Amino acid sequence: MTHDHDHQCGCDVTPERVDMARRRLMSGAAIAAAAAVAGSATSAATDEARALYADPAEPGLPQVDMTIEKGRTALVVTDPQVDFLSEQGVTWGVVGESVTEQGTVDNIERLFAAAKSAGMPVFISPHYYYPHDHKWQFEGTLEKTMHAIGMFDRPGPLNLENFQGSGADWMPQYKKYIEDGETVICSPHKVYSPAQNDLNLQLRKRGIDKVILAGMSANLCTQAHLYELLELGFEVAVVRDATAGAKVPEGDGYLAAIINFRMVANGVWWTDDAVARIAQSA
Repeated sequence: MTHDHDHQCGCDVTPERVDMARRRLMSGAAIAAAAAVAGSATSAATDEARALYADPAEPGLPQVDMTIEKGRTALVVTDPQVDFLSEQGVTWGVVGESVTEQGTVDNIERLFAAAKSAGMPVFISPHYYYPHDHKWQFEGTLEKTMHAIGMFDRPGPLNLENFQGSGADWMPQYKKYIEDGETVICSPHKVYSPAQNDLNLQLRKRGIDKVILAGMSANLCTQAHLYELLELGFEVAVVRDATAGAKVPEGDGYLAAIINFRMVANGVWWTDDAVARIAQSA
């Protein structure tokens, strides 16, 4: 398998030019290599990143927070998938810098481990595209980009052919948490928010009204989930270094998200803090 770390998220790529080799089954060696890279390259937010995205020394807005309540609080992770979080993924050329400097891959795993140890429910809101989704008659900028590069592509909603190790698959190190028979894997969201999937239903049916939110990508699906959940009456704390964003000529997606997280979330936590709070709630 070949990949170009310098591609600009395929913005000039037409669907006819997509390298479908990315959608083939990765070998066991490739999967192991991807896991090794993720584990070694992303361990914690770097000092430079913490300084660059530091909170203001003197906030101008009221400071609020969310308290974890056992039985009412869940971990929700958006798009913990290869195409976003692995060097093998089609977006690494634009999100890789942010994923690496935030330690996103390892931080998401730390949240999974903490939630499972505490008996906290875990929900996944994944992103998949099927052939019929490529027949949409209009698209936004990043919808067009995702479709053009074959991001999260699967051959059909009931077809898992070549899913294992593909860009739509979970990151290898997350599978033991996601595929444990307890994690709730929701139907796929289609653009950014959970407005078109069953996340709200699944949370409500479990009596959940507080969410710890993490996953990809910061200013897109993660932020859209934050907004939608808030509108539906949930309290939401975002784990700031368990997400990341694209850096493109149009701007720094992670910075855009952090600004909005500060303005609307019920809490903006570091992974260290989130893990400690989850453990204390057990």
